[in-house]
Amino acid sequence: MYIYDALVISPQATFSEPEWMQQLRVLEGLKYQALEPDYSGSIKPAQLRRMGKALRMGVGCGAVLLENHGPVDGILIGTSEGGLEGCIQFLNQIVDYDEGTLTPTNFIQSTPNALAGQLALMSGCTAYNVTHVNRGLSFENALIDALMLFEEGKAGRLLVGSVEEISAYNFNIEWAAGNYKEEVLSNGELLNSGTRGTVAGEGAALFILDAEAHPGAVRVADVLTRTAPEAGEMQHLCEQLLRRNGLEAGEVDAVLLGVNGDAEGDAGYYQVAEACFSHSAWWAFKPWVGEYPTATGFALKMAFDALQGKEVPDEMVLRKGQGLAQTVLIYNHYKNFQHSLILLKREGAVNESSP
Repeated sequence: MYIYDALVISPQATFSEPEWMQQLRVLEGLKYQALEPDYSGSIKPAQLRRMGKALRMGVGCGAVLLENHGPVDGILIGTSEGGLEGCIQFLNQIVDYDEGTLTPTNFIQSTPNALAGQLALMSGCTAYNVTHVNRGLSFENALIDALMLFEEGKAGRLLVGSVEEISAYNFNIEWAAGNYKEEVLSNGELLNSGTRGTVAGEGAALFILDAEAHPGAVRVADVLTRTAPEAGEMQHLCEQLLRRNGLEAGEVDAVLLGVNGDAEGDAGYYQVAEACFSHSAWWAFKPWVGEYPTATGFALKMAFDALQGKEVPDEMVLRKGQGLAQTVLIYNHYKNFQHSLILLKREGAVNESSP
């Protein structure tokens, strides 16, 4: 399947600036908040007032893509929690109002499939509509679902995406568990901290995926996942992915790693990258958007832009490679428990160059 178009709302200016990688925002603190655009051109004011943040971001991206690229044969969303703030408000109202008359808006937004449903209602899409809620593999499972639909000939074009918001409820739980930094760092300092924990992030990433190639297309060639891998298993999984796609390790031009500043978790990334892709470029994405279960949606956008010729800045480069990037592998894990590999290939040539 091929990426036809993409829109992303993130802590970086990904929605409004085509050259966002050349204008990286310096972020500090433990929460990297999404930089939300003006939604007035894509969401009606009456609808916008009732939307929580996750729904706003997802609809803000999806509505524009659907308007620009016409009807699709399905809508697939991956999210770990959806609009959790709306869910918590709804549960609190049950107690506050003694199970009496409750606000319908919070109820509507209290389920993770609110985004997929809202996009279907706004676009009149009555086709396949699924939300995958599998923590750190939610977006990857949406991609695998899309791959199967294309392989079975049941779809020609799909809207696939991810969305996550920073909820106060989960942030406090994760912070108490020691999963976030105790010290305040800028994103440029994050990977060199040498301490436990990371920072929270959020965002929405939606893609138009097509069964047919087009000029300058980027192909999502393969997606593999593994939960609780044993020692050395991720290296074998990388080798398996390369074999079934007819590639040698040296033919992967860049590896986009999910390093996030957590010293223990990052060590596993470097171990796999050194063992399997020592001659490839290494890129990083989480220092610029934070950690969240569906951060690979942002990674896919970054790889898509790089394979279309956008220059990857030095700030995002961990190790430089050689020549143009034609093949990129995204390797991510969530809490060192749910691991995924996404292989991308550029079809044809581009006018600009990337490292």
